[in-house]
Amino acid sequence: MNHERRARLLAQLADGGFHSGEALAATAGISRTAVWKQIQTLRQRGLDIFSVQGKGYRLARPYECLDAGSIQSALPQRQYAPIKVFFELASTNQYLLEQAVQHGEVCLAEYQSAGRGRHGHGWQSPLGAGLYLSIAWRADGLPEPVTGLSLAAGLAVLRALKSCDVPCNGRHGGVGLKWPNDLLCDGRKLGGILLQVRGEVTGPCLLVLGVGINLRLPVQANTKIDQPVTDLAQIIADLPSRNHLAAVLIHELSQCLERYPQQGFAGLRSDWHEHDVLRGRQVTLHLGERRIEGEMLGVDADGALLLGQQDQIQRFASGELSVRISP
Repeated sequence: MNHERRARLLAQLADGGFHSGEALAATAGISRTAVWKQIQTLRQRGLDIFSVQGKGYRLARPYECLDAGSIQSALPQRQYAPIKVFFELASTNQYLLEQAVQHGEVCLAEYQSAGRGRHGHGWQSPLGAGLYLSIAWRADGLPEPVTGLSLAAGLAVLRALKSCDVPCNGRHGGVGLKWPNDLLCDGRKLGGILLQVRGEVTGPCLLVLGVGINLRLPVQANTKIDQPVTDLAQIIADLPSRNHLAAVLIHELSQCLERYPQQGFAGLRSDWHEHDVLRGRQVTLHLGERRIEGEMLGVDADGALLLGQQDQIQRFASGELSVRISP
């Protein structure tokens, strides 16, 4: 119920104008004290809300609420599974993994209270500051290692961003890819991909592919993130519509998931190399307690990492790996 009240309050405030506490209370069906409490919660979730005596409350800037109908209407003319939009979830990936979902079902949230990254790391998901989207897909088997699908999904996200006039030149500037699942711009993290599989990879399984992209992070969010980050507002002057970007992402990710079981990663390898921001750099690979240093040589036809050490090339495909630039 609180989520519904917050969603109604946000919808009223979305135009960026002043709204009195009395008017907000009447529309939400709650007391003015309850409005004040909900406003405090919205602020804690990451919204910049002003209050001026005699005028009421207003957002620092207009807010585009996610809307399933708007997203659906922006999709190409083909049949898609249900699109569900929530005001708040623990995690969009977790929701799809725990529900009896349809093939191709999509879940989005305005805010995630426990957004997830790889290796159990959290993903900061301030209210309306990004796009938090997951898609469920059923497959009868995937080429191994499954790392290749994360890389293919990264290219799908870049195609979506390019269609919204975001520069994605990888090694030559703009947004690029960092093995195996990060989107970077000028060394700062713009977004990430989380692939989770339920069932046997080589047999019938449920894939849940999550994407998080920073659109306009509040200043206070940077204090909670332990790595350099960026957002689209720092890359392009005019942010794309959240609903339009969501539609383009859904289309590109659906195409990727549909083709991958038959085509695998091999045909995408050269394209991925063009957008690999670390290729040729000295990096440190963290594998459990081990730290392995070498030159990032790219990936093989399966999407596994190739690390150069003197005259040797080592291959790493485990999902427990992460890559960081050496200090």
